[in-house]
Amino acid sequence: MTKEKKKFAVVIAGCGVYDGAEIHEATMALYAIVQQGATYQIFAPNIDQHHVINHITGEEMNEKRNVLVEAARIARGKILPLSDFKASDYDALIFPGGFGVAKNLCTFAFDGANCKVNPEVERVITETHRAKKPVGALCISPVLLAKVIKGSVVTIGHDKTTSEAIESFGAKHKTTTHGEVAVDNENLLFTTPCYMLDATIVDIANGAMAIVKEMLKNV
Repeated sequence: MTKEKKKFAVVIAGCGVYDGAEIHEATMALYAIVQQGATYQIFAPNIDQHHVINHITGEEMNEKRNVLVEAARIARGKILPLSDFKASDYDALIFPGGFGVAKNLCTFAFDGANCKVNPEVERVITETHRAKKPVGALCISPVLLAKVIKGSVVTIGHDKTTSEAIESFGAKHKTTTHGEVAVDNENLLFTTPCYMLDATIVDIANGAMAIVKEMLKNV
């Protein structure tokens, strides 16, 4: 009898580090999931991006883009709106990083410690947490978990300003480096710093492999 593969829901915030999902982190997370014998379904909220950034100049562009439509580029079209997510359909939930997390999935990029999380994003985190299933987050995405799940333990590496904001939420920050995973056993939260540190794509791959490995121990 063939053992059924574990299913990850992967939530991404668009396409491109400065205004959407960090593509290396998203891709390496997908690779790590499949390489370790699981499957995935990609989701994104069907909302407008906060803004669009020229990734060569860093300047804001005079146009609008949709997070779901942009995220579909990474998903090769195989994507669902976040409103379709049901925790009962998946064994684990994971968020790659990118500025889109702090701009589109929440307002951390603008409001810091006073940020608000998109209601749909908050719902999927809360539902998964209540179902006692693992939730993972890379790079800046742990701010979502720290904001939504009170008393959580997370890492974004060792950035002082961001870690202080996280602790203002009532969460605990754990200092980490490349390839390390902060594990909150009580809340089943798994976080790793990735591009919150000065990193290469190999570092990102190592971090993605490590976090997926730890999550799979708990499904």
